[in-house]
Amino acid sequence: MFRSAASPGSGPRPAAAGLALTQMRRRVQFGRAGVWAALAAGPLALAVAVGQPSPTVAASPEPSKQRTAQTTSVADPSGYVAEFVDAWLRSSDEVSSAASRRVQAMAPGILLPARDGEAPVPRRVTAVRSTPGKDGRWSVTVAAQYADAVRYFAVPAIASPSGASFAVTAAPALVAAPARHKVPDSPYEVTVPEGPLATTVGEFVSAYLAGRGEVSRYLAPGVELRAISPAAATSVEVQEVTAREQSAAAEQVPRDGTRVRVLAQVEARDGGGRWPLAYELTLSARDGRWEIAALVSGTTGGAGR
Repeated sequence: MFRSAASPGSGPRPAAAGLALTQMRRRVQFGRAGVWAALAAGPLALAVAVGQPSPTVAASPEPSKQRTAQTTSVADPSGYVAEFVDAWLRSSDEVSSAASRRVQAMAPGILLPARDGEAPVPRRVTAVRSTPGKDGRWSVTVAAQYADAVRYFAVPAIASPSGASFAVTAAPALVAAPARHKVPDSPYEVTVPEGPLATTVGEFVSAYLAGRGEVSRYLAPGVELRAISPAAATSVEVQEVTAREQSAAAEQVPRDGTRVRVLAQVEARDGGGRWPLAYELTLSARDGRWEIAALVSGTTGGAGR
């Protein structure tokens, strides 16, 4: 039913096919030789070799920085250590207490404190720093907040690569508070005067925080952002707007597509008082108006003035 594509009398084709097969084998051999030679010469030569027509050589990908960061995040035992320290600070050598049983279940080899009378217990324990070491080992610093003080404890711990299991390897160490890092200068150095940009920022944060109008009317096409619900403020006032780009200070809206990054210092009021807030925003110009292209607060590290 199926007929050969070769026409009668095309006798030389088997020889041509054999020649093609021989050439292919030679190319495979040359390709293999090139790869082995490149391996001996170094990574750059290997990249050139595998770029030539030759059999595909698939190398195992190296762990990317993103994948490593994700694995580190999963394995971080900070939460486990904070829970342990909270129980340890509430426990005593009277092992019948719930806190003591919790400590013994989490770290059987750790000694319990001997409490004298009504020793204070922390209101809250929070992990403030975690530093990874080798072979799944970590050093976690936690803050124990008491009524009149904050105490810091450093705790050694170990975690499985997947973050499925943790262990505290020694008793907590009472340590000094972490040092305060120097705050860099603010990248928002351009003062934005009253005008279209400042007006857009003010109306947007009023809609976003206090429900004054629809947030969507201030957004650039394709941007999705919902207002805080229920409204978090009864009134909002912009105290200052500063920018990174000089074009943000122009009296007229610039050409379409111009983007600026600004920091808005805001005062929000509610039934409980007034709250100084800061919002980092990206705005873009379109059709003679400014639109909100992104709300990036907390991600760029711009310091307020």
